Amino acid sequence: MDLEIQGKTAVVTGASAGIGFAVAEELLANGTRVLIIARDEGRLADAANKLALTAAGRASDIVALAADVSKPQSAQLIVDRAIETFGGLDILVNNAGRAHAGGLLTSTDKDWEDMTGVKLTSMRRLCKAAIPHMQKRKWGRIVNMSSIGGIYPNPKLFVSHVLSGAINNLTKSLALEVAKDGILVNAIGIGAVATDNWANNMVPAVRRARADFADLSDDDVIARISAECTPVGRAGSAREIAAIAAFLSSNRNGFVTGDTIEASGGADRFM
Repeated sequence: MDLEIQGKTAVVTGASAGIGFAVAEELLANGTRVLIIARDEGRLADAANKLALTAAGRASDIVALAADVSKPQSAQLIVDRAIETFGGLDILVNNAGRAHAGGLLTSTDKDWEDMTGVKLTSMRRLCKAAIPHMQKRKWGRIVNMSSIGGIYPNPKLFVSHVLSGAINNLTKSLALEVAKDGILVNAIGIGAVATDNWANNMVPAVRRARADFADLSDDDVIARISAECTPVGRAGSAREIAAIAAFLSSNRNGFVTGDTIEASGGADRFM
């Protein structure tokens, strides 16, 4: 299916690996120009090189900017770079952030500050910086990465799921505000997806809770917990999430806005 986004410009945060990388790759494959953002300059450069190889003859369509999206000045810096490099901004994919295991009693003020800064505050700032440029073109697409925990919260992931609920509400409220300008805003409620981020942050928590997993490899832990929690019997892939994000970001989507699309293999819980 032709997504009709050739020549458009996208910003993807948290794009050095995992879902963010897969989204950037999918958008590039559909003819967009992409500015990828992440904090780690080395990993980001590696990601940009890999993406340039997949975009045969279009290496100039992928540009990397190392930035910490939680910093107050980063949003405007990112949007300005997209405008300066590509002449506009049409698509924003807010993917920065990670899962955080633990309940209310075990989470610290720093956990809340760090997670809120990366997941929610950066999203708000980036949307605010990007939307005026989309309004000028009377066209824009924003995709916010959330979690099914924003719909079906799990107290074992208290911070993450409280923030996911806030992301879903930000998405709905913003969609209603800017729909008249031709800007569509949606979220993806992600379930168990096999990425390095998930393995590094969630597998240790699962191991602590499940003594029967002690002798299993990380891959086996992910396979077992995914089979138990997901009706389709497996974890999702970053490419599957990227395909949804690309459609929501496209001109073929003209009527879906304000929604949180559940991408969880049918699961109504996380872990």
